[in-house]
Amino acid sequence: MANQETIIELQSLSKRYGFGDAEYYALRDFDLTVKRGEFIMIMGPSGCGKTTLLNIIGLIDKPTSGQYLLGNRDVSRISSRRQAKFRARQIGFIFQNFNLIPTLPIIENVALPLVYSGFHKYRRLRMASNILDHFHLQEREYYMPWQLSGGQQQRVAIARSLVANPSLILADEPTGNLDSRASHIVMEELRDIHSLGNTIIMVTHNPALTTYATRVINMLDGQIDTDIKTVADRDLPKPGDPEKIAVRVLPRKPDIPAPLPPPKPAAAPVPAPKPELKPEPKPVSISVSEVEPAPKPTPKPTAKKPAKKTISVKVEKTTKTPKKPAAKKTTKKTTPKKSTKKTAAKTTKRTKK
Repeated sequence: MANQETIIELQSLSKRYGFGDAEYYALRDFDLTVKRGEFIMIMGPSGCGKTTLLNIIGLIDKPTSGQYLLGNRDVSRISSRRQAKFRARQIGFIFQNFNLIPTLPIIENVALPLVYSGFHKYRRLRMASNILDHFHLQEREYYMPWQLSGGQQQRVAIARSLVANPSLILADEPTGNLDSRASHIVMEELRDIHSLGNTIIMVTHNPALTTYATRVINMLDGQIDTDIKTVADRDLPKPGDPEKIAVRVLPRKPDIPAPLPPPKPAAAPVPAPKPELKPEPKPVSISVSEVEPAPKPTPKPTAKKPAKKTISVKVEKTTKTPKKPAAKKTTKKTTPKKSTKKTAAKTTKRTKK
């Protein structure tokens, strides 16, 4: 009966935007029941409320009216903090635009949801590495997002949504930006995940992908237009043993060393080979006269190096004699000579007398 358990129930759910003349209903009196193990494809034209429905189921948005039961509990009576914890641990999101952080390597992008669950860094990286190995991306776990193709980035986004072992996976057009080959690879991965008992609700515009679903819902103007089940409830995949599912990553148990094998019996010692005995050499007697002295080695003539010429230069030191100070010139005062006419007159006067 585990596969027929109801995990989501929406009753008369409505979501209104705007007021008055600008009032618009994205969802109007919407009813939906989701059972564990279903793979639901939601289709419809743009603006019919597909993404709004996923946001309300994923506890990102709140309805204007109606009732939302999640695991038989009314969501409106759950606090925002408890809703955030439930969203981090029980719901995985796959976006159309991948939403990978470009500055973080792949392994840290995958381990990001585990931060909100309170796991230690070493444990987060170990769990992320295990889930990347399931998607054959372990050798690229330290690549940056821009180093991967679009299909590889979407597989990383799927791995990120599954690393916390959620019970519900919400995918909003995961193949919208991929080519046909990459879309086929991504859908095969989602089919493998669903076959292990996971519940998936996926929005798409491609009708060729409905072959992977167990239930196809067509929406129109915020309401269900058609609801077709391709697999009966009793035939839905049952959740398997979590220890055998690579997608449901559980914390590893501490590694217990394997018991040592019993010691092998000691082999019999191999006898060492006996050394061969060689005959001793006979002594030879040699007289002193028979032994010729060894010739002395003749010294090799060494070329004489030319003697270095030394040039002696005598430097005579000249001592400068101090100059005597020049004698000061003395100027004698000369009395002016009297004029000769006056002297001659005087002498004539004397002679006349």
